[in-house]
Amino acid sequence: MDTRDRIDELVEAAREMRSRAYAPYSEFHVGAAVLAEGEVFRGANIENASYPLSVCAERNAVAAAVLAGHRSIDVVAVVADGDAPTPPCGGCRQVLNEFGPQLLVVCESESGERAEWTLPEILPHAFGPSNLGK
Repeated sequence: MDTRDRIDELVEAAREMRSRAYAPYSEFHVGAAVLAEGEVFRGANIENASYPLSVCAERNAVAAAVLAGHRSIDVVAVVADGDAPTPPCGGCRQVLNEFGPQLLVVCESESGERAEWTLPEILPHAFGPSNLGK
């Protein structure tokens, strides 16, 4: 099955995860799913009263994939509260770049409006392993 054929599956997984988010402070619920080497991994944002300790849905999904032994991500789907599709924050874009510098980013709003970008479109001139001489 082609990666593009799995977009709806990923968005549905992200939508489900959004309902599991823990966001009592911002009340901005986000769910994410990544496709890593053919497997789907999910995450939701988890806030903390000490705000800097909160973790975004995208980073939780990436962590699940990495902990399962994957090092390559092809697609991330993000579903968030809001009227317009919300792309990953800057920190999440950087983490996604580590495992999928050419990945597809698919975002959907609460109402179902969808947008797509490649990671290089939303994170041009990314910092990565090559900047470290690797």
